[in-house]
Amino acid sequence: MERPDFERVRTLIRERAGIDLSPAKQAMVYSRLSRRLRERGHDCFADYLRWLEQASGPEADLEWQEFVNCLTTNLTAFFREEHHFALLADELRRRGSRRVRIWCAAASTGEEPYSIAMTVVETLGSGADVRILGSDINTKVLEAAGRGVYPIDSRGLGAERLRRHFLRGTGPNEGFVRVRPELRRLVAFRPLNLADGRWTLDEAVDFVFCRNVMIYFDAATQRSVLGRIHAAMAPRGWLFAGHSENFGSSRDLFRALGKTVYERE
Repeated sequence: MERPDFERVRTLIRERAGIDLSPAKQAMVYSRLSRRLRERGHDCFADYLRWLEQASGPEADLEWQEFVNCLTTNLTAFFREEHHFALLADELRRRGSRRVRIWCAAASTGEEPYSIAMTVVETLGSGADVRILGSDINTKVLEAAGRGVYPIDSRGLGAERLRRHFLRGTGPNEGFVRVRPELRRLVAFRPLNLADGRWTLDEAVDFVFCRNVMIYFDAATQRSVLGRIHAAMAPRGWLFAGHSENFGSSRDLFRALGKTVYERE
């Protein structure tokens, strides 16, 4: 990978997904994209990128998705940043509503939306009118999320939650658990590119989990995405952000309630 190849990758992923790759990420890009070169039969990055830009039709669409899949980061765990789930539970109790709409805007392999679903069920009971949307730009991780199968020793899952919300695998599936159908039914998954200004949601959402996503966008893209998230939320809706994110420059959209929690203005 020559430096001009890397700079072209930076431009293409910014145009496609809004991701602002650091100039220091050339080694990471090389390791993630070199497999695609081999699978596509290209001898060098310049040829692969030239084909990607010039090709059209279903094959090109699929390869663009693979390109994006390779360059997105999907670090997640059950009940990661646990204080957010405690705050969600407290607010659900305070509102006393049996109708809840929640959007997890970076669902990855599913641990986060299922953690949200467990929190809602444990707080409001199984009879609540709950719909949770889990979206991600990476289609590969969404396939895993839809399966809902995880190692039994996954971080963040205690014995009681494993018993209540998961089915244990046997035989060749020993050592793994699957999300119970009654919990799985609460979550719908769909591909969604936050940086694409054409997306819409079917209904206004009460809570949005968009954590450790904005750090990959430049300031202009952050502002655009936050504006669209604001428009998709119900009045008094809450936005949960990542621990390294700060939306102080968007005070007209969201006001801070506490550590990485914001209310829709």
